[in-house]
Amino acid sequence: MGLKNLPAELEELINFENNLPNAKYYSNGFETIFMEDKSGLVYGWCDKKDFLDKLIPFATANGSGSFYTLWINDVEKSLSQMPVIVFGDEGGVHIIAENILELLHLITYDVEIEVDENRFFFPKHNTNYKESENLRYYLQWINEKYNLESIKEPEIIIKKAQEKYGECFRNWFKEYYK
Repeated sequence: MGLKNLPAELEELINFENNLPNAKYYSNGFETIFMEDKSGLVYGWCDKKDFLDKLIPFATANGSGSFYTLWINDVEKSLSQMPVIVFGDEGGVHIIAENILELLHLITYDVEIEVDENRFFFPKHNTNYKESENLRYYLQWINEKYNLESIKEPEIIIKKAQEKYGECFRNWFKEYYK
């Protein structure tokens, strides 16, 4: 997938990453990935073409193998408006954000997501928390670009996304993975 096919917000994020003064880490566990690589979906979930065609992996979600994808549903018309799904390294697939911009806001929380079969959460109160090296640059960028501040309650974004897309996604997903 070439840059011209990316959601505008993701293209802007990649441009931001490319202009960082040093290491790329600006949110714990998050890093954009090569978008044509669907091996995590194929080997961990389903290798059917119609399944793979509806998902676009675009970022890591934590350091242990969870990742974010866009779900190309039949409702939204723009890639920028497609819901974001997290595929967990220990099982579990969950709606995480209504769209890419909501995820970009969510990662201002600067915590690796923990995902399992039944739940996911952002354990910021963990005593091992250490702020990402370039978080300040990311917060400045997202504020200038989208007028967004660091989020204090990620559950708000997640709950809205699950209410909007949860049931529809679960019905679609169970056709491929039971």
